[in-house]
Amino acid sequence: MIRFAVSLSVDEAADKLIAAINAYPMGLVAHANGQANCAKKGIDVPADQVLEVFRPDYAVKVWAVDKTAGIDIPLRIHLYEADGRTWVAHRPASDVFKPYANPTLDALGSELDAIFNQLLATLDAWKLP
Repeated sequence: MIRFAVSLSVDEAADKLIAAINAYPMGLVAHANGQANCAKKGIDVPADQVLEVFRPDYAVKVWAVDKTAGIDIPLRIHLYEADGRTWVAHRPASDVFKPYANPTLDALGSELDAIFNQLLATLDAWKLP
């Protein structure tokens, strides 16, 4: 799991990532705003958003290799507030696909990791652990 703090608010980080996703181009499959959804029910919670990101051509490649791996796509980026800071968490595709023990999925995972590293790098200077 990649996890790091950024100097932006959760909303600002989401906006920057969405712009990067669109520019790459990748696809924003879904954007869940937990804080906004809770507010609709009168529940006050710290900021919490999940971006689901993928692209149809990568989905077809994953399905062609192992249809059961479809459960693990799209990949997610979690943005949340904790301890007065904005945090970003992401499970790299190489980790997500590792349990399938398939060299072709491993290669796709590495390719997707490079893309997601570029997307995440648009937020702040950071390093992989």
